Amino acid sequence: MTRVCLVGDDDVELRYELVSHETSREALATYDLVAPYENTVALETVSLGAAVALLNDLNWYLVRFAREAFVFESSVSGEEWLSRALATAIRDDGLDHADSGRFLKVFGVDEGELLEPMFVTRTGPDIPAYDLRDVDETLVVRVTESEFGA
Repeated sequence: MTRVCLVGDDDVELRYELVSHETSREALATYDLVAPYENTVALETVSLGAAVALLNDLNWYLVRFAREAFVFESSVSGEEWLSRALATAIRDDGLDHADSGRFLKVFGVDEGELLEPMFVTRTGPDIPAYDLRDVDETLVVRVTESEFGA
């Protein structure tokens, strides 16, 4: 199973926005929606391709109401998420998944809330600790080189 996690903009309630519009509600109707973090919507799909296709179907809403879209595919990494752009590149064979772990966006997690990200480059097996705030947990997202440099 491949997981998708959408993170809402600070000024909107993401779940409400997604289920209050007919097209997005219909696109999400077959999924069990959960909220692993504050103002998030997460679900499981059958594959990386299905996850990317769903994100494409929801694009109009994501542009307006979401600040992040992550994909978790265990065949790529057992612990790290992928940005939407990286998931798309891997699905389209534009990037080998083995080459996807260099550029990272690390979020602190505090009491169920995703905090501001820290961008890091992996140079070895370990990644630098999240040091923007004192947190007990982090969420690591692999990103494309262009997302990293943006």
